[in-house]
Amino acid sequence: MRSGFEEFVRDRGDSLRRFAYLICGDRHLGEDLVQEVLVRAYRRWSKIETDQPDRYVRTAIVRSHVSWLRRRSSGERPGVVPDAPVDGDFTEGQALRDEIWSRLGSLTRAQRVVMVLRYYEDLDDRQIADVLRCSPSTVRVHAARALTRLRAGLAQATKEDSNP
Repeated sequence: MRSGFEEFVRDRGDSLRRFAYLICGDRHLGEDLVQEVLVRAYRRWSKIETDQPDRYVRTAIVRSHVSWLRRRSSGERPGVVPDAPVDGDFTEGQALRDEIWSRLGSLTRAQRVVMVLRYYEDLDDRQIADVLRCSPSTVRVHAARALTRLRAGLAQATKEDSNP
């Protein structure tokens, strides 16, 4: 049991941390979330390993993040350390990345999870509905509202940029 779990964590750990980061928007919170889920998964690994361990762990990450208990327990956040100024394309890339994160941060938790599962994990509506324990139509509603909110934010930013 132990070697199978260690191999899974070694092979999939980085991918799970990136996944959690995309859902949370915070690297440290994402790492805590993955660690918490893996601790719980270790206890049941003999049952999980025979099924689809990657799917199980990713689903557990999403459910833990969305749960109220998780939200209440994450009151502490590390301070932001500003990056050293860098010129050139790197700075523009950072600005774009920050803008995208800002826009994703404006979404509700459910909308953000749906966007990550759809566009990062490439899951269809039925698979997302299984993870979130809801209907595919609910997934489509969250996706439509998220895209509407993102488009509205983009339109507003474009309007502000064109009117100095």
